[in-house]
Amino acid sequence: MKNYRGKKAVDITLTVVFAVVLTLFILTFAIGLPIYCRFFYYIQIKTLKMEEATGWSYQTIKAAYDDVLDYLLLANHPFGTGELKWTESEAAHFADCKALFTLNTCVLVISGVISLTLILLNRFKVIELRMIKGHRVYLISAVVSLALPLVIGCLAAIDFDRAFVVFHSIFFPGKTNWTFDPRTEEIINVMPEEFFMNCAIIIGVGLIAFSAALIAADLILWRKSEKNAQKGN
Repeated sequence: MKNYRGKKAVDITLTVVFAVVLTLFILTFAIGLPIYCRFFYYIQIKTLKMEEATGWSYQTIKAAYDDVLDYLLLANHPFGTGELKWTESEAAHFADCKALFTLNTCVLVISGVISLTLILLNRFKVIELRMIKGHRVYLISAVVSLALPLVIGCLAAIDFDRAFVVFHSIFFPGKTNWTFDPRTEEIINVMPEEFFMNCAIIIGVGLIAFSAALIAADLILWRKSEKNAQKGN
């Protein structure tokens, strides 16, 4: 009996851990979509008519963006913006961004490894991930991940400019170097507001798609279990 209670406590704890890390994985995966998929930006060079707006060629804009992303994602890559001019203040802001990008990548990898490990342990019956009224615990992760983009999306839709300022105030407290001068910090000319709006949209779409897939999977399995239970009766 004592061993049973101990195993039950461990299983419940691991179930809670699974719900948390899976939520973190979903969030960081969605956030990573516009970061790791560079073609998402390349497409917008044309669709947002950046060449016409700036007078720079496609290759110049692409090279500038790649230079910034390499700095943000690679450990020892020096800061640069291709052929475009930049300032020390701009470099300091991107150093702050680099810390956030690194954090997102670390959380994504760690939460993914832990989630997969717990799924495999449950699959081979080493542990038992508990269910809530016949539903898999990942339903909670899906609902939480689905609620976030809806709330944030509503706020952004009401006033994107204000939401943009609030975002920077939260993640860069006390800093003002995220406001660039397009004459001396030219990268801002090829990162227009529309680009950041599209990033927010693709993150929201990613969260909704991932969450919807988990919810659908849970409902299918739940209905299957219910039918099997009815047949057993």
